[in-house]
Amino acid sequence: MNLTTQIAKQFKDVHFGGNWTSVDLKETLADVDWQQAITKVHSFNTIAALVYHINYYVSVVTKALKKEPLNAHDKYSFDLPPIQNQEDWEKLLNKTWTDAENFVILIEQLPESKLGEIFFDEKYGNYYRNLHGIIEHTHYHLGQIVLIKKILLQEQKSI
Repeated sequence: MNLTTQIAKQFKDVHFGGNWTSVDLKETLADVDWQQAITKVHSFNTIAALVYHINYYVSVVTKALKKEPLNAHDKYSFDLPPIQNQEDWEKLLNKTWTDAENFVILIEQLPESKLGEIFFDEKYGNYYRNLHGIIEHTHYHLGQIVLIKKILLQEQKSI
């Protein structure tokens, strides 16, 4: 297995299962409804905001891998459109799964020799750093989602 195939697998596993931690985004979110997704816990971001935020960077880097301009701004990465019902929530989830599947394909198609090349600008480092950064970013926020979900479930039990 070459390195780009392995990176694609790691990205896919954090989204759809099979990673070393045995925790993935799709299974974690499978039983979260839209009201839970938008419920604010303490000063944390909502689950929906975190899902949007994770996918914001996947979407941006997907465009970059398709040779489109790199156009990302951290200040927009939490600009979640309103989630007002289950359909809105499912639309966000479906976009997340579709974007993840497309991202996997693009990584697999990336020549391994590209991994050491600069990713648009030296300040961003190389392709390898950015692809692994997306995976690390997803794991980081997945951990937050798991904790928020546990708090929500505990609060629901006490009602």
